[in-house]
Amino acid sequence: MPTNTPTNTPTSTLTGREWQLAARPHGWPTPADFALVEAPVPEPGPGQILVRNLFLSVDPYMRGRMNDAKSYAPPYELGKPMQGAAVGRVVASEAEGVPVGAHVVHGLGWREYAVVDAAQAAVVDPEQAPLSAYLGVLGMTGLTAYVGLLRIAELAPGETVFVSGAAGAVGNQAGQIAKLKGAARVIGSAGSDEKCALLVDEYGFDAAFNYKNGPVAEQLAAAAPDGIDVYFDNVGGEHLEAAISSLRVHGRAALCGAISVYNDTEPAPGPRNLGLLVGRRITLRGFLVGDHQDLRDDFVREVGGWLREGRLRYRETVYTGIDQAVAAFLGMLRGETTGKTVVALPE
Repeated sequence: MPTNTPTNTPTSTLTGREWQLAARPHGWPTPADFALVEAPVPEPGPGQILVRNLFLSVDPYMRGRMNDAKSYAPPYELGKPMQGAAVGRVVASEAEGVPVGAHVVHGLGWREYAVVDAAQAAVVDPEQAPLSAYLGVLGMTGLTAYVGLLRIAELAPGETVFVSGAAGAVGNQAGQIAKLKGAARVIGSAGSDEKCALLVDEYGFDAAFNYKNGPVAEQLAAAAPDGIDVYFDNVGGEHLEAAISSLRVHGRAALCGAISVYNDTEPAPGPRNLGLLVGRRITLRGFLVGDHQDLRDDFVREVGGWLREGRLRYRETVYTGIDQAVAAFLGMLRGETTGKTVVALPE
């Protein structure tokens, strides 16, 4: 039977802080586009749970939801709490099978407390992995890397792979999975020499280059003089054009994101070399991880095994406190963070 609210959590008088969208940004977001608001926390209804969030996720796709534009996800509403992945502890439950004290992942982040439909939450085990890992290496970002590389790009053993934005949460995992699945050579790009060293020394990339040090096409050609078979695109723009030039016959590109153009105020010019797709029979394919939930069990089993064996590594950049959520988001967009960026909300 559902468990009622614990006596130490009187939801009728409970309030919590939440980040709301105050204004739609033109170009790069600024702190003035957000508002931290104290709001009453409703009691959970039938089939619902009340969650005290412990970690919040900030991700590049959230920038697109700040625009009032039609996309695969609805835009954030002005004056309403923003949304995103979060993991927390259930403090009140009106849902069978999700007791008080359980830990769950759900989609109502950017706030301290969330009333969530239990059907939209997944119970996770903090004994198997740190809670924050369920937002990254074992969460949406990890599954994105897994799906994009193996299903969308159809990586085969012995191939050469290029990953842009490779020091980010998705990129570093895509490169490591490529090596674990038998890629002959994995190349990554990142925005600092320190991040490039991390890719090679810790994540096992064969080569990495700082895209700020020169034209991407020239640096990629030097790192992969014989071309590439697979491109995992997190950046778009100049990186995509360079990758198209390097892709060999029957090359494949998994188009995951285009963070280089998310804050542009004018449409970015498209790649100038699309004519190469015909003669080389190149495939460019965009994807959304939500369309591939059928792979989640395989992903958790395989990636969880690599983590336990120490064969796959990950890093997190952790900001502490709900008041730091916007700083975390903006830092992630500017490339100032490494690995998965999360916000810890200590109880």
